Amino acid sequence: MARPVVVIGAGAVGAASALAALKDGHQVTILDPAEPGGEQAASYGNGCWLSPMSVIPPAVPGIWKKLPKYLSDPLGPLAIRWRYLPRVAPWLIRYLASGWRWEDVAKAAQALRPLVQDAPRLHQALAEQAGVGHLIERRGLMYIYPSRADFEAERKAWDIRHQVGVRWIELDADELRQREPELDRRYGFGVFVDEGGHCTDPGAYVAALIALAEAEGAKLIRQHATGFRIEAGRLKAVITRQGEVACDAAVISAGVHSKPLARAAGDDVPLESERGYHAEISDPEVAPRHGLMPSDGKMSIMRTARGLRCAGQVEIAGIEAAPNWQRAEILKNHLLSCFPGLPRDIPAERIKVWLGHRPSMPDGMPCLGPSRASADVIHAFGHGHTGLVASARTGEVVAALLAGRAPSIPIASFDSRRFGAFF
Repeated sequence: MARPVVVIGAGAVGAASALAALKDGHQVTILDPAEPGGEQAASYGNGCWLSPMSVIPPAVPGIWKKLPKYLSDPLGPLAIRWRYLPRVAPWLIRYLASGWRWEDVAKAAQALRPLVQDAPRLHQALAEQAGVGHLIERRGLMYIYPSRADFEAERKAWDIRHQVGVRWIELDADELRQREPELDRRYGFGVFVDEGGHCTDPGAYVAALIALAEAEGAKLIRQHATGFRIEAGRLKAVITRQGEVACDAAVISAGVHSKPLARAAGDDVPLESERGYHAEISDPEVAPRHGLMPSDGKMSIMRTARGLRCAGQVEIAGIEAAPNWQRAEILKNHLLSCFPGLPRDIPAERIKVWLGHRPSMPDGMPCLGPSRASADVIHAFGHGHTGLVASARTGEVVAALLAGRAPSIPIASFDSRRFGAFF
């Protein structure tokens, strides 16, 4: 049965959800006050990875031991601003608890794997439908280490990846050099995951998906959603700052701005912004052949449509705090150290820096499923580091829920009520 559906948010998840709903014959309205795929969007400046092996949540056993360092080092790979600590403390407690045991990490990986599995193929199909198939490349992804010993230090996480179906090829120094001749020679071991892929311009990709949705009948309204009119458990309208948009189903896919909307739908969820940065060098003198993630930099490196991008960092400081561009400088410097062929004196006009907000739940899993106040309101947010890669499958799940079908993957682990009344 066709339904009037409002999708709140024109990011990667919202775009995929809108297209999947249109495919089922629904009447779709997309609400977002900003430009789809614009610089304000989390997908615009991310690491570009379409990684089916992104199943390990951010918190793992022993991370609590590093908390004092996170608080004392404002430029570390994970930093928490002191002023924000009282506000984020409940989220942080849940974050640490979620990765207290390897058994919990393995359970999360088991839940996340179906959400990201086969993602490059799914995204390629969407991109081709939108006329931008060239933006998706399926040539594998690579993790690089100074030595095999550094890889073995992360063995537990890789064992869990193997348990859920991820396969890889191990590369010694010579094999790594053959695949990435421009890479600094301090890297002597690599892991190549053939099923990985990437998007060369995530912002343009999301914009193209929204344009496709409009071409197929969706209506894009530049408005800010503020809540819902729900009567006797049934959705009647989405409330915006300019009035109501009548509908009988809605999807909350507003990224880091989803928390107040979830609360309006009956769910007080612990959603937080993981602030991430990137630095991108235009017209790079050298570049990798694959997407890379150096273990000593904890960042992604990717050749994009605009240049050579390094993206990463996690900063817990809320949405409103001013950027700390030193964090982007750290990324740039590490990128230069990875590729000796890049000049050390790159002019400032060739370097673009960016800050975005990953919408993150403390356990590393999204909220995906019906809301407490009404089954007509579907949660689809909080994907954290997996927003882009998981968006295609998330859209399929959303469409199933809208149609009353059983989703093709298990989603019980993503229920927004898993946090109880702690928040």
